[in-house]
Amino acid sequence: NRDYSNCLLPEYKPYRSDQSRPILSTSRTLGSVIKLLTPDEIYTQEHNDFCEKIPNHIRAIIFAIKSNYNEDMGKEWKKYFTVDITNGVPGHELKFKDRHIVGSYLRVGFWKDGIWRNFKLRQDFISADKVQMEDDITASVVVPKEQLPGLPKEYEKYPSLKVSQNCEWRLFQRPDDAIHPGYDKQTEKDMSEEGLFCSNFQPIAPEEMKELTQELYFYDLFTTPMQEHMKAAAESGENNICSAKPRLVDGKPTKNPRYLQVRPDVSNPKDRYLAEFGSRLYRRMPFDQKCVFPVAGVLGGRRNNPPDELNGAKIRPLCVFNPIHYQELPELLMDYVTCVTGKSPSTTGAGSEGALSKGPFNAIGATADLNNMLISMILTDYGGFSSAAGWIGPNYRVDHDISLLIPELWCRMTPQERDPKFLIDNGYLEPVEDFEYEGRSIPGSRLGYRITKKFVNYFFCRIFDNPSGVFTADMLQPETQDMACFVDGIENICQAMEKSAKLYFDDGIINDACPPLKAVLHVMAYGHYNGKSIKDPEIRALFTRESLLSSKWYKDRLLKKQSVDVALWKRNIKYLEEFASRPGYDSVVSRLDIAGRLDHAKKELEKVSKDEYLNSLVGTLGADPIHDGYDE
Repeated sequence: NRDYSNCLLPEYKPYRSDQSRPILSTSRTLGSVIKLLTPDEIYTQEHNDFCEKIPNHIRAIIFAIKSNYNEDMGKEWKKYFTVDITNGVPGHELKFKDRHIVGSYLRVGFWKDGIWRNFKLRQDFISADKVQMEDDITASVVVPKEQLPGLPKEYEKYPSLKVSQNCEWRLFQRPDDAIHPGYDKQTEKDMSEEGLFCSNFQPIAPEEMKELTQELYFYDLFTTPMQEHMKAAAESGENNICSAKPRLVDGKPTKNPRYLQVRPDVSNPKDRYLAEFGSRLYRRMPFDQKCVFPVAGVLGGRRNNPPDELNGAKIRPLCVFNPIHYQELPELLMDYVTCVTGKSPSTTGAGSEGALSKGPFNAIGATADLNNMLISMILTDYGGFSSAAGWIGPNYRVDHDISLLIPELWCRMTPQERDPKFLIDNGYLEPVEDFEYEGRSIPGSRLGYRITKKFVNYFFCRIFDNPSGVFTADMLQPETQDMACFVDGIENICQAMEKSAKLYFDDGIINDACPPLKAVLHVMAYGHYNGKSIKDPEIRALFTRESLLSSKWYKDRLLKKQSVDVALWKRNIKYLEEFASRPGYDSVVSRLDIAGRLDHAKKELEKVSKDEYLNSLVGTLGADPIHDGYDE
């Protein structure tokens, strides 16, 4: 019965809905109630003090009542919520219509002593069904949005769109959490099936496996598939593996267990089919029209580590990021060039490992990949976000918990709410500024923008009962955990950026970089480009779509693409004509319809040779000149 009409500060009242609505009003959602009872800068100090004093168990009861309440209950709602009498006194388990109300919890990192940080999910929370579309090896194309009919309004804001296709049948997984029996249900299911390929798991003899099945505190925690697998292995007479028993190295479990997982959309095609079928109905698409799922967000994961030692060698920190960061294109490109990620490459020097720097897997210069990536981001206008894995600051180990949480959050945000400009303008993202430390200038701006307490309170209430507790103040601002560590992490990253960029000058492929990439590489290596810093408006203008489309070098890429396509179809025609003229091939030529294919090839050659085709390429990647250089 509390009056909430005056809980808002005066300056926020014109922009917020009426706060006088009762908590059980049908015009107020559960999310609205969670926001109302979560301390926030938009509320008066009196209201925030009131919210702070609400015990967590009372807060959880309020949300449980709200989520189950309906208008038919009226003022008699209390009779529907009861507790049992235990030992003559009321119990502690809330029931709704004699049905136990069960709460669900999610782990978000660990405390210093390894204890799990568990947070209660909203009573109405249902996890999103996720269909993995790609992993390590992906083919992609960028096209103007007009060439993809039937898309929902969500994609209207993007001038061009990226469409990707998975090229792998099996995904190379590292099941870190499988060491906890019953926690990683997917891994236990995968590793209990036939045809498994895994590495770095301990070979277990039948006698030892039998003993494991008799350790109830261990065996009973597993899911049914792994329990049945262990029982069968114990009776098989042969060595086998258990998902919670990685290989022992020097007496300790390895931190690099691996297995190949059959792609979920292959092993369970029903999920992919239902997702596509639902999308067709939503878009009202005919069944003879291809249902395309373009990329709608770019959220990279970065694996961070605290300061550490390995065999006496110092490992410098990378844990300077809070849970979610956004970087504008120049800073994002610096990160992609450097491949700064995780403890493993830190042992050989940050920036020394990553897809773009593994020469044996890529026969062309890294500039070709970087040029394509950069042009793709400029054309599509996607925002470059990243989420933290491993550690946030030196005090909070989070493993992959945040990475797994991000899809749940992102799918509950509207397209407008995912727009970086909207988030910055409304205080949901704050910039990390350059600063001075012990007489040194620290380029904190390389980290871009990071989420604020306002972001957590406003968006995470769509998942958690108590969003304000999920990320503490020192997780949102890691420098408050240890400033010296924060500074060392930024300097480590910047030094790795300098080291990585200079490699492009050493081997001469700087000449293969498109102008925006060339500018960034110069700044990374030498601190400036033609005397201008990365913050200079002239440099930043290079990263706009308008600058790209009007540039000669981009037009040259389109001409290069047209010439490549013309050469391709000429080559196809020549091959088909030679094939058709081979003696004794008449029946094969007829069976393969070579005449029809040749006619098609000639029509394609005619199409790609026209100016109309060249114009249709505007908004695509074009083709990289690869060692021919760029004429600015």
